[in-house]
Amino acid sequence: MTGFPIDMPLVWAFIIAFAVFMYIVMDGFDLGLGMLFPMFPKKADRDVMMNTVAPVWDGNETWLVLGGGGLFAAFPLAYGVLMPAIYTPIIAMLIGLIFRGVAFEFRWRTQSERNRWDVAFAGGSFLAALSQGVALGAILQGIHVAGRSYAGGWWDWLTPFSILTGLSVVAGYGLLGATWLVMKTTGELREHAYRLTWWLLVATLVAIVAVSLATPFLQADYWRRWFQWPNIIFTAPIPIAVIVVTLLLLKSVANKQDYRPFFLTLTLFALSYAGLGVSMFPYIVPQSITIWEAAAPDTSLNFMIVGVAILVPIILIYTAWAYWVFRGKVHADSGGYHS
Repeated sequence: MTGFPIDMPLVWAFIIAFAVFMYIVMDGFDLGLGMLFPMFPKKADRDVMMNTVAPVWDGNETWLVLGGGGLFAAFPLAYGVLMPAIYTPIIAMLIGLIFRGVAFEFRWRTQSERNRWDVAFAGGSFLAALSQGVALGAILQGIHVAGRSYAGGWWDWLTPFSILTGLSVVAGYGLLGATWLVMKTTGELREHAYRLTWWLLVATLVAIVAVSLATPFLQADYWRRWFQWPNIIFTAPIPIAVIVVTLLLLKSVANKQDYRPFFLTLTLFALSYAGLGVSMFPYIVPQSITIWEAAAPDTSLNFMIVGVAILVPIILIYTAWAYWVFRGKVHADSGGYHS
């Protein structure tokens, strides 16, 4: 008697999608916090902002490694096609993350050059966020594939749509950063974060609407998946949920609640991510290569799943533990980095 067959390529697609989403929401708020640095000119405020993420920011990028490494191992064909298409934004993202990481450590160890490292921290955060959004837009708009390789040009990634998605990610990460500060800080810093939240929420909602309206016109299949009957029955709950969450988010910000704005923003990201999945599935390279066409042999996928089954729960446990230990508000006299 044989058991129920497991679709390993599909399982791995969900693992990688989960890893990428975890990276987006967990590294997104500290990239957003970095981009907001110029809005907080006081040195004491910037020190508190840094200390809100100091215990967790490095571990957040674990998910980026899992997502990128998992794509290479589980879907080598997709990796080989996608990377040449988005080399430029990916390299720009890595440069931004390097500047951000170096600035995070160096700004505490020098007084005379602190402002330069603050600029590097903010600029690196912005470059990383923008590059991630541009890469997403470049993939979503479609990649020219011939046979089993990328057949497009060097600048195919740079289009009005990819710039739109890049700026959308910048706005969304900024909103995550602002709501994180609302949750983790007090006093005037928290009040200023509330004021920024309003502007960033409006910008994020405009971005969501703009990307949502543009995406169905990129590919005929996108339009059919969202609007063709009976597909619309299954896709309609996503925009409806976005509206409901938006109203709850507006109410929570208006009432100056501490925790709800951040978690409702995470929910907004999750719904947007689900919408992206609706548009792309079952393709891993939109309109060119499906999950099953790109997958490594089942023997390889079965071998790797053992490691993932062990490591992912460990990562989740230590991440949850770190956030629990460092929960609560951060003040100027809290432990952490100090000048």
